[in-house]
Amino acid sequence: MTTSGTNTFNLDLNNLVEEAFERCGSELRTGYDLRTARRSLNLLTIEWANRGINLWTIEQGSIPLVSGTATYNIPIDTIDLLDHVIRTGSGTNQTDITCSRISVETYLTIPNKNSQGRPIQVWFNKQSGATYPDGAGTTIENPTITVWPVPNVNNTYTFVYWRLRRIEDAGEGGTRTQDIPFRFLPCMVAGLAYYLSMKLPDASQRIQMLKADYEEQFKLAAEEDRERAPIRFVPRTMFYR
Repeated sequence: MTTSGTNTFNLDLNNLVEEAFERCGSELRTGYDLRTARRSLNLLTIEWANRGINLWTIEQGSIPLVSGTATYNIPIDTIDLLDHVIRTGSGTNQTDITCSRISVETYLTIPNKNSQGRPIQVWFNKQSGATYPDGAGTTIENPTITVWPVPNVNNTYTFVYWRLRRIEDAGEGGTRTQDIPFRFLPCMVAGLAYYLSMKLPDASQRIQMLKADYEEQFKLAAEEDRERAPIRFVPRTMFYR
């Protein structure tokens, strides 16, 4: 038996949309069909962000902390922070120290927010991650972090974080591939078909079937998109005198 010897199958935007239309019992015929499908595809990836952690969107970043400055911008496409440390030193002398995340309520109860030292806590303010025009120009609502205590020296502390970013937009070109692993292709096609079935009059009878298929495909993909490292739970014991 002779096999292809390749394992590079992927779907560009045109083929992905065409497959979704066919599952709705329809065809991709006009430029508007592609435009409305692209809009639905962007909404679909936002839904995936709301469903939970997508491992391929985890990225590491770092921010050098400045003496006397408590608040710093995080990239605008950040959904959430997964973990973070305060790094001191570099190379073989590098040390990562735990930095605990606190809520806005906890931050508000800190008596002296201008106290300086090595940061041990961080408040993450998600903001809206939106960019929009206003009367004075353009407003960008970056997510921000606020550390406490406020750094007391320059070039000593680095805030190192692991974030969830947004999945990239579908894009304008029909030959573009999507910002997903290959194992999520069946899920994306099924999800787009379900979204389109709610728009196409002739596909209304297929809505429930397509929704069920989408949920099944997402479950399969999400269960595969997970960490396989062993987990060990150790109780944190604190002693008081």
